[in-house]
Amino acid sequence: MAAQTLTPKVLIIGAGTGGYVAGIRCGQLGLDTVLVDGGDGLGGTCLNVGCIPSKAIIHAAGKFETVAKAADGGTLGITAAKPTIDLKQTVEWKDGIVRKLNAGVAALLKKAKVKVVKGWAEFADAKTCVVRTEDGDIRITAEHVILATGSEPVELPFLPFGGDVISSTEALSLSEVPKKLVVVGGGYIGLELGIAFRKLGAQVAIVEMAERILPLYDKALTDPVAKWLTSHGVELHLGARAGGFGDGKLSITTKDGEPLQLEADKVLVTVGRKPRTQGWGLENMGVAMAGPFVKIDDRCATSMKNVWAVGDLTGEPMLAHKGSAQGEVVAEIIAGRERPQAASDRVASARAQEPVFDPVTIAAVCFTEPEIVSAGLGPDDVEGRDDVIQAVFPFAAIGRALAIEAGEDGGFVRVIASKADHRLLGVQAVGQHVSELSNSFAQMLEMGAVLEDVAGVIHVHPTLGEAFHEASLRALGHAIHI
Repeated sequence: MAAQTLTPKVLIIGAGTGGYVAGIRCGQLGLDTVLVDGGDGLGGTCLNVGCIPSKAIIHAAGKFETVAKAADGGTLGITAAKPTIDLKQTVEWKDGIVRKLNAGVAALLKKAKVKVVKGWAEFADAKTCVVRTEDGDIRITAEHVILATGSEPVELPFLPFGGDVISSTEALSLSEVPKKLVVVGGGYIGLELGIAFRKLGAQVAIVEMAERILPLYDKALTDPVAKWLTSHGVELHLGARAGGFGDGKLSITTKDGEPLQLEADKVLVTVGRKPRTQGWGLENMGVAMAGPFVKIDDRCATSMKNVWAVGDLTGEPMLAHKGSAQGEVVAEIIAGRERPQAASDRVASARAQEPVFDPVTIAAVCFTEPEIVSAGLGPDDVEGRDDVIQAVFPFAAIGRALAIEAGEDGGFVRVIASKADHRLLGVQAVGQHVSELSNSFAQMLEMGAVLEDVAGVIHVHPTLGEAFHEASLRALGHAIHI
């Protein structure tokens, strides 16, 4: 039987946050659109095996830890019986959240009149692919192609995934809490999950090649996390290299070059992610590459006319919200829309009216204990410069933080601004629940705010956001509560 043929205006490959958002926006703009879901499910890695399920497990772990504290001599006058956990039930609850969100994305795509094809695509040229589905092959030729294939975990050749060597995907679906967990990689994924399993009662060890955890963040931000790990009995092997795994033991070489065997029921490998470029015919499309990533310009256009790329495929930062924003931009360009000038555009020089992807900042969050937020320039970026102001305000001086036990872990908000005109250049924070401040930080930077703008906003009391206000006041030389 001949393959079915589709000829949409727009073909999107990948149903993650970049792809499905691009699809919805294309549909809203009246573009005939086909979205190919290659197997991760609607929402992609983030919704199915990444951002959302990991935060669900982290939340459950936090609740378990709270009850465990109440059972261990009590906390805040509250006592409780020693808790137990049935991880199968926890995972079922997590899976229920994922199913609900999957259904929501499906409904939104249907509302936008986007045709979803489930199957694996392989391109013969830049605009034509064949999708292998359960019901047979579908040939698709489109005027515009949006590549949104996402990323996948990096596998170490000496620690291949399988059995008790797992990626974050398998870690989020374990049927029981491992007694001994070794995490290879001290980045945000490994630490988020390692901390969660420690809260659930596992003995946890972390093996990291760098001299400290979270090496992409400055030491002041990571110190409170390191303090939590140490105080909760997590083994830290820094400057160490992992080796092979067998007979329930992971071989490592310590910082001093000494061999060591770490007992492990599970070895969680989280040494990074790489763009998904293999197996779908990228080599037949004629697009230029930038190292392992697809090269794009500020319109998310590749070197091939009317072929676009968004999300993790296009490079760092590999964050879901970056992909979503890129997907919207591409949809609007294809539809020929003009984007209204933002305030930051009016402050600076006027940009072209065609939409571009040119954010001032993309904030990043680590959902560790405590959480970390970074937006814009950090202290390492301005080291040695005498034309900037830096100021830090501790959560220990914020009433709301003390009232919710979030003031004694070394947390703070830091602002970095230009000395000449006080324009904000970067904002960082570490502390409990600071992920909820990330949008405020990004908004101020995107709007081109100066310290006086933040200082002039009446911040609600009592909230953690007051630390942003006070840090800005401190940078101006007149903090109130310190």
